[in-house]
Amino acid sequence: MEERKVVLVTGGTRGIGKEIAKEFANMGYDVIINFVSDNTDIKALEEEFSKLGSKAIFIKADVSDFTSCEKMVKEGIEAFGRIDVLINNAGITKDNLLMRMKEDEFDKVIDINLKGVFNVTKQVIPYMLKKREGNIINLSSVVGICGNAGQCNYSASKAGIIGFTKSLAKEVASRNIRVNAVAPGFIATDMTEVLNDTIKEAINTQIPLKRMGEAKEVAKVVKFLASDDASYITGQVINIDGGMVM
Repeated sequence: MEERKVVLVTGGTRGIGKEIAKEFANMGYDVIINFVSDNTDIKALEEEFSKLGSKAIFIKADVSDFTSCEKMVKEGIEAFGRIDVLINNAGITKDNLLMRMKEDEFDKVIDINLKGVFNVTKQVIPYMLKKREGNIINLSSVVGICGNAGQCNYSASKAGIIGFTKSLAKEVASRNIRVNAVAPGFIATDMTEVLNDTIKEAINTQIPLKRMGEAKEVAKVVKFLASDDASYITGQVINIDGGMVM
């Protein structure tokens, strides 16, 4: 019987991260799901993933803390013996105009969104190098490409992820490890749900497809990039934005 593959998804208990984790569970992967909030209903999530026929473990870790990431990956390896795919999805926003942005608002976003990618990848990459195969997919954003007023911190973190992705892809390609990024635009999640209809309408006018994307649409592209169908794709950034940035 073929050994089941394993995916690690950071920030995988809600929104895009959860949809990605579910997509891989449906593909027959066992799943390591990272979370940080004490309010996360782990029992409900365990029940949800068990119905998908997947073994899922949930590990609390702050991706901005190097030691915490070290422990998380070690625990995941101890549970499953391998990590075949890493999805760096964890991220936050602390929007403000630069004139009003506090140092802490800048630092926190960079620490979680960008340094978090370094912290987790640094722990996972030795296992992939040893196996001479692996897949890493990083969640960037279209604002990392085109910028957005009030998001200097977020845009900088997501642009940094693109540079990180391309550089690492060049470092590890010879070991059959592929590294790519996806850059979502406006995606309907808990964060956008709180916006009123007028704001949502204004957003939709900026999008050629005239609607927000769904988390599942992002998850499908991530699944493709991790599959053998994308075996000749590395160092790329794929926009999932309804045509916002062309």
